[in-house]
Amino acid sequence: MMALMVHLKTVAHLRGKGDKIAKVTFRGLSFYSRVAENCEEVAHFNETFRWPIASKLDGNEMLEIQVYNYSKVFSNRLIGTFCMVLQKVAEEGHLELTDTLTDDNNTSIKTNVTIEIRYQPMDGMVGVWSDGDFLDVPDDRDGTFSFETDSLLSGQSHGSGTAGKGVFSAMKLGKIKSSRDDHKKDEPAVLDMEDLDKKAMRLAGMLEPDTISLASVTAVTTDVSNKRSKPDIKMEPSSGRPVDYQISITVIEARQLIGLNMDPVVCVEIGDDKKYTSMKESTNCPYYNEYFVFDFHVPPHVMFDKIIKLSVIHSKNLLRSGTLVGTFKMDVGTVYFQPEHQFYHKWAILSDPDDITAGSKGYIKCDIAVVGKGDNIKTPHKANETDEDDIEGNLLLPEGIPAERQWARFYVKIFRAEGLPKMNTSIMANVKKAFIGENRDLVDPYVQVHFAGQKGKTSVQKSSYEPIWNEQIIFTELFPPLCKRIKVQIRDSDKVNDVAIGTHFIDLRKISNDGDKGFLPTMGPAWVNMYGSTRQYTLMDEHQDLNDGLGEGVSFRARLLLSVAVEILDTTSPEIFSSTEVHVESVSNISESATGKIEEFFVFGSFLEATMIDRKTGDKPISFEITIGNYGNQIDGVSKPSSKKKKKDGENEEEESELIQNSSEDEADEDGDLVSVSSTPPMKPVITDRNYFHLPYFEKKPCIYIKSWWQDQRRRLYNSNMMDKIADKLEEGLNDVQEIIKTEKAFPERRLRGVLEELSVGCSRFVCLANKDVNQAGRTKLDRERLKSCMREMDSMGQQAKQIRTQVKKNTVRDKLKLVQNFLQKLRFLADEPQHSIPDVFIWMMNNNKRIAYARIPSKDILYSIVDEETGKDCGKVKAVFLKLPGKKGFGPAGWTVQAKLELYLWLGLNKQRKDFLCGLPNGFEEIKATKTGPGLHSMPPVGLVYDMKQVFQLRAHMYQARSLFAADSSGLSDPFARVFFSTHSQVTEVLSETLCPTWDQLLVFDDVELFGEASELRDDPPIIVVEIYDQDTVGKAEFIGRTFAKPTIKMCDEHYAPPRFPPQLEYFQIYRGNCTAGELLAAFELLQIGQGGRADLPPLEGPTDSERGPILPVPLGIRPVLSRYRIEVLFWGLRDLKRINLAQVDRPRVDIECAGRGVQSALIQNYKKNPNFSTLVKWFEVDLPENELLHPPLNIRVVDCRAFGRYILVGSHAVSSLRRFIYSAPDKTSNNWATPRSSPSDIVVNMDGDPPVRKMDTVVKLDAVSFSLKSDKDKKKKKKKKKGGMEEEDEPDESVLDWWSKYFASIETLKEILRAQEAAQAEAEEREDIEIAAETAGSKTKERGKEKKNSKDKRKGQAADGSERRPVKAKVDELVVYNKELESEYGNFEDWLHTFNLYRGKAGEDDEHALDDDRIVGRFKGSLCIYKLPVSEEITREAGFDPNMGMFQSIPHNDPVNVLVRVYVVRATDLHPADINGKADPYVVIKLGKSEVKDKENYISKQLNPVFGKSFDIEATFPMESMLTVSVYDWDLVGTDDLIGETKIDLENRFYSKFRVTCGISSSYSVHGYNSWRDPMKPSQILAKLCKDGKIDGPHYGPGGKVKVANRIFTAPTEIEDENGLKKQTEEHLALTVLNHWEEIPRVGCKLVPEHVETRPLLNPDKPGIEQGRIEMWVDMFPMDMPAPGPAIDISPRKPKSFELRVIIWNTDDVILEDDAFMTGEKMSDIYVRGWLKGQQEDKQDTDVHYHSLTGEGNFNWRFVFPFDYLMAEEKIVISKKESMFSWDETEYKIPPRLTLQVWDADHFSADDFLGAIELDLNRFPRGAKTAKQCTLDMIRNEQDLPTISIFKQKRVKGWWPFVARNENDEMELTGKVEAELHLVTAEEAEKSPVGLGRNEPDPLEKPNRPDTSLMWFLTPLKSIRYFIWHNYRWLILKVLGLILLLLMLGLFLYSIPGYLVKKMLGA
Repeated sequence: MMALMVHLKTVAHLRGKGDKIAKVTFRGLSFYSRVAENCEEVAHFNETFRWPIASKLDGNEMLEIQVYNYSKVFSNRLIGTFCMVLQKVAEEGHLELTDTLTDDNNTSIKTNVTIEIRYQPMDGMVGVWSDGDFLDVPDDRDGTFSFETDSLLSGQSHGSGTAGKGVFSAMKLGKIKSSRDDHKKDEPAVLDMEDLDKKAMRLAGMLEPDTISLASVTAVTTDVSNKRSKPDIKMEPSSGRPVDYQISITVIEARQLIGLNMDPVVCVEIGDDKKYTSMKESTNCPYYNEYFVFDFHVPPHVMFDKIIKLSVIHSKNLLRSGTLVGTFKMDVGTVYFQPEHQFYHKWAILSDPDDITAGSKGYIKCDIAVVGKGDNIKTPHKANETDEDDIEGNLLLPEGIPAERQWARFYVKIFRAEGLPKMNTSIMANVKKAFIGENRDLVDPYVQVHFAGQKGKTSVQKSSYEPIWNEQIIFTELFPPLCKRIKVQIRDSDKVNDVAIGTHFIDLRKISNDGDKGFLPTMGPAWVNMYGSTRQYTLMDEHQDLNDGLGEGVSFRARLLLSVAVEILDTTSPEIFSSTEVHVESVSNISESATGKIEEFFVFGSFLEATMIDRKTGDKPISFEITIGNYGNQIDGVSKPSSKKKKKDGENEEEESELIQNSSEDEADEDGDLVSVSSTPPMKPVITDRNYFHLPYFEKKPCIYIKSWWQDQRRRLYNSNMMDKIADKLEEGLNDVQEIIKTEKAFPERRLRGVLEELSVGCSRFVCLANKDVNQAGRTKLDRERLKSCMREMDSMGQQAKQIRTQVKKNTVRDKLKLVQNFLQKLRFLADEPQHSIPDVFIWMMNNNKRIAYARIPSKDILYSIVDEETGKDCGKVKAVFLKLPGKKGFGPAGWTVQAKLELYLWLGLNKQRKDFLCGLPNGFEEIKATKTGPGLHSMPPVGLVYDMKQVFQLRAHMYQARSLFAADSSGLSDPFARVFFSTHSQVTEVLSETLCPTWDQLLVFDDVELFGEASELRDDPPIIVVEIYDQDTVGKAEFIGRTFAKPTIKMCDEHYAPPRFPPQLEYFQIYRGNCTAGELLAAFELLQIGQGGRADLPPLEGPTDSERGPILPVPLGIRPVLSRYRIEVLFWGLRDLKRINLAQVDRPRVDIECAGRGVQSALIQNYKKNPNFSTLVKWFEVDLPENELLHPPLNIRVVDCRAFGRYILVGSHAVSSLRRFIYSAPDKTSNNWATPRSSPSDIVVNMDGDPPVRKMDTVVKLDAVSFSLKSDKDKKKKKKKKKGGMEEEDEPDESVLDWWSKYFASIETLKEILRAQEAAQAEAEEREDIEIAAETAGSKTKERGKEKKNSKDKRKGQAADGSERRPVKAKVDELVVYNKELESEYGNFEDWLHTFNLYRGKAGEDDEHALDDDRIVGRFKGSLCIYKLPVSEEITREAGFDPNMGMFQSIPHNDPVNVLVRVYVVRATDLHPADINGKADPYVVIKLGKSEVKDKENYISKQLNPVFGKSFDIEATFPMESMLTVSVYDWDLVGTDDLIGETKIDLENRFYSKFRVTCGISSSYSVHGYNSWRDPMKPSQILAKLCKDGKIDGPHYGPGGKVKVANRIFTAPTEIEDENGLKKQTEEHLALTVLNHWEEIPRVGCKLVPEHVETRPLLNPDKPGIEQGRIEMWVDMFPMDMPAPGPAIDISPRKPKSFELRVIIWNTDDVILEDDAFMTGEKMSDIYVRGWLKGQQEDKQDTDVHYHSLTGEGNFNWRFVFPFDYLMAEEKIVISKKESMFSWDETEYKIPPRLTLQVWDADHFSADDFLGAIELDLNRFPRGAKTAKQCTLDMIRNEQDLPTISIFKQKRVKGWWPFVARNENDEMELTGKVEAELHLVTAEEAEKSPVGLGRNEPDPLEKPNRPDTSLMWFLTPLKSIRYFIWHNYRWLILKVLGLILLLLMLGLFLYSIPGYLVKKMLGA
């Protein structure tokens, strides 16, 4: 056993007293020592560590010992590190030494360490270990294929990490082998798998080998200088390109709307588009069922930011806008990221934006779906929708969001901005200066913030490049918000139009965490950087979109200091501001240091190579400029504020800019302070080849450096980098695993375990490192919270990874791989840091002072840190950078050409850490300093490097073949050639004409390639090779097809050219064209060093072997694949749908098949029109193919048309890229499916009782085979019991009532149940897995408990299964199968033996997803292939009836023309795309087959998006000429042509010939009459006999006792059948049918026969490719004409609604609230009447007479309402037909739920009547009325769900008291009255027999109500009224008043007469 042992003895010369701990690391695996406590000077550890190792110890490997001060509380502090190279140990095997430690800065300290190391190699086995091929496959030279763990714990920052690499590492760019082996020997340390297993066994102590990690066993590690980064292959920016979206919204109904007697309208608004539903009058629960579709063509993130707003408006009409009841908002992205991109039948909660203290304003039930191109949406089944009345359980909210959302304030504080660009021309400025006389900044900025459909903006700061706002914008929105992003935009205010300067999006998901330890959204105060177009101002900026946040910004625009905070509001507090208007307030300034301490940063870059510069750039001198922020930008960078205020020496870009401008002066101060040099000297380019230039740098490499000042927030970037690195490593590992699975290599599970090991180590390492610099200045709340949550997430991810690792077994690899991919997404999400710090670095190629092309490098990628894991992935490494065109120029073909390829070295770090900024460069250079002299020159960075070391190489590119290339010519083919670029050289292969799968088989030799740097470094990290593939055109320039990257395998001159690394192996490289794949390249590349001996030492090149090809070298033998002889048989069936070529019909086509240079031609079709099938069916050819199936070349199918004079014209072609599915494998005789099973020679009895288990996730309804037998007694007993239980039992359905629709609806119910069961089962499985995982972590005890739990669950499930009959028993109806997709997708396109190959012609579309491929299809070839290795085994050919002419295609029907009767049944269509302006359509069906077309135009269905057609159509056809059936739905228009809504195409021929027997579906039971009668002309027994004969099986043998034997299976079934008259007959049909329904169980030939079914097919419209326009439910039967004729078609016409009459008698009311005050007496009273309606307000409302002056709320009416209506029993809907408006042409049919509404009103003479209360009764389910008025309470409505309900359709007659309710001001329900009513339902016939009168009229009049006489009008009998009203109540008052009047009269008379008397008296008269 190989092992390395380290004995750590002591650590001496320690400073200070304390606890010490040591950590020893080798090959990435660390051990910690125990803690040495309270050591003073010396720590005695005396511990031994042992590493079992799998590969020989390499002399370059490192051992690292770190000594820490140990602390229980704080993190351990590093004292020093000791690193040693194990060269001596490897040679001698033993070593003792004492050496000093080094500290962080690599200076040695006094402390020393004493260790002893032993290395024990395996005796005598070293040889075996080192060579021997892996996996024992002779030609599988896998280089170093090891399942190693690239540990994250790479060594110190000396760049000597342990970085092993798997062969399949996909390097994100195709599969690039980076063979990393030892320098010393050629054969790498590769393991024999058996040894490995033995070793693993030994390690694991006899565990099964799978459970142990191979990480410990197979770390094949070598010392690799990781100096080169990986380029990214995808060139084109993916965002910013517009795509098609369709948003469909169905508004079904609204409930519980707040308000009295409303007329609600729902408005649906997306962005700026608004659509309205119709208005429903006076109802709080309107039913709409209206469908709206919005189409958009915008970039994805613009789409996802749009807000969907649903609002309910009360009484809107043409004249007034109505009042808003409530709104609901959500962004489109939330819907799109739902499962299936949709919400289905969910309730949206309405809230009032003007009053946030109010609660819910009601609910709208709706469906919302967002479809992008190519998404298909599965609609849950629509038929027979049971009401989802549980509103709370079905809210329109994404998973995990609470139902009760609270209001919250979102505060976006805007402090200030810096570095704004000029936004005006200088001319204007000069004019202003002349007039005003002062110089102003040329920009007037303000900030605008968009959130949740609202926007707010700050004030405008006039003329300022550094505006200071200090304002906050406050939004009020429900929390959590359903809008993901806040958009912050700096804009320039202008008289004419404001333009955006820069845009930033804040993703709320990234600045908050909704977990239980989460935090509310918070951010900042932090600077955000904004990027956009280049900074020079032009009036018409072509890249303005970039400033609006569309696409990738190409230049730094500005940075903005902002913060975000959220406060949850307590809406109960009185002083709250209740509106949601956005408002702006000012806030106090924040201190300078709040965002962090300003540090000086230093960027260094060196250009090692500039090649592939596009020739279009012109040959003027070219230079490159690097900028970071505005630093380094010489042309248009700095805009200097005109006000010269001296700033602190922190943030001033101005001084810096002066430095740049006055760079001539000597500015090196005592720091050796340096001037930035940000661009390379201009240089004239040199021609590489026809397309590209390169710059002749050779050994002189120009450099740049820039100083800049930023807030020091590196910690954010460091954490982000660590996570990114873990994610990269994980991604690479997962790609490996997928690659291993794909190429079927052994042991993917081991690699996956290694990957998980790495992940858990990486996570724990993150947790150690991330928690640093915690008290640094400028840390925001978000920094702290993010750190906490990242630590938590990473910790749990590490735990889970460990956990999953233990569960990875051979059979679970794929599932676990999926789980781990979720980790990857989570890591990427966590790594994205929302608070920026240092802006990104831009590299621009300048030509003639114009910016041509750019690359943008995130600053975190090149950021330096002392800790290796924190360093950016490209920091101090050479990176291949591809420059691209800015903005929209980079879309499409222009963006695919490389503008330039740079080999670029970048380093960014603090200026004070600058000392090792050169350490990552390839060695062997001298620095060139700037020419100035000065004191501080020694520390000046170089402006150039001169390499004195150079190596000469020969590159050999073995270009073997490419496949599945992009079709670049109009013929649908290409003339491809490949161009290989390496360094400054390029060569091309030959052009192969007219192929998409060229086999060049060509070796390109590049002689004398010079590379600079040390040989050893180049060996590990060669530059990349770029391969571009072009299409040669006869005229004009070659067209670009695609590009890929590769790395060569390198041989230095001191190595042998020998296995396993040489000769290299062919590999596949993915070719990209923009972001799309455009094929694969099979090639190998080797780079051979030329030593002193010159080229003679290299392995010899064979000369050109093929004399015809001239001087072209073929790929040498060791590299090209090993071939063997195969035979390819081709079945030629026929050609279909060939389009015209150059306007001429195709008449005499022929098919040519070609594979690997050999081929065969079909027979010529003499007359395509008459018979498009081939006369000779099977032909074959022999060909040499590689043994390795993965290297099989593609097979080309080409169709040519033979014209006169021997001309051939290509019609179209198809390349079969993978021959795999056509490889023939002999049937396995041992398997159960061949002959009798070995185990039991006896017959197998197929048990027919239980339902066979439903296959997972297939929506197939299996029916028990005994459904036609009579119900057993058990059932009957059960039923009786049930009746006692009080549940009402539905009666057995009457045969005469049942029709096809009963069958259909029953089947849909079953489908729904199955879907539900599947969901439950899935949830159960997930839960079980969780239990298992928990059990594994918690140990065996929980396991037991888990088991018990599971058992109890199973028991429960069992009970549920028994209990399934406890539901109301479903009537036994024979069912069919409803597929919610096309039949094809369920049965593999019916390509069981006949395959369809699409023929393509014309150029491939330039669109992203090749969506236009359909336009390129010019026809289809039908046939098949069979490939097998020669010689073929005798058994097959010897079999009886073997026809040698047919080869492997035995028993195939003949392809002569067949006459067929095709019967198409169209059931209905759902969710059609509206075609008319009113948002509806008038659909009808059109059916085309060949020349015949059936238009059903006169039966169009008016204004319906879910029409029920219920029709069957018969068409006669002749296969093969007419085999493509098109079913289209058109929209009828009164004027103009009818528009196509959508169509679906069905290939009937494949169905007709399929072994699944699709001609006529097999029903579940056999009956000869009734709704389920057998509809196939052949009886089941005949079908069975034919199947047995065709399949050459024994049977069927009918036996006694209802048994039948087929092959060796026995089936049982009943043997009697009833005819129409109820007589029983003996029959074998049931038996035969049972066998047919279980045909898949028959050995060898068995397969599932297609059952009686309805399929749902999507309707597509060629104008809107890829987006469903609705779906159609239908099925097709086919009957050959040479068979007996089938019976008449089944009648599936839609059910006619039945006519009913509902008679409602309103007897009395009670307790009605009193509204009016009496005229004279002020008493409360009401004039009551009752109004009722059934269908809709207008048509049929009926009122009783008025009961005047009710003083007690009692009213007597005896009044009858009569409502006639048409009702569909099956759908429980009332059908009404009415004209939409006066202008409508015809009536529209509506279906509405049967709801009777009764309202109570108060009649007023002069003003509008007052509404008092209402009740709505759903006639199917309403509470039973109370017996007396007293018992009638509000609970009857409140607890409607809990009360027993009745249906008027069953009860027919009901009488009782029901409550009237209304809502008061506080939205609470209150009782406003009670009504005694009687409901009586009669059918139309009964109504005719016993008619009744309305009101109290004849016939059958009701008696007059006995009303008290107060109700008489008071002006008819005034005295009586007065007596009633006044005398009764007020007689004492009246008497008193009269008495008083008399007194007053007397007093008056007295006063009047007294003066006269007095005079008389006085005068003594």
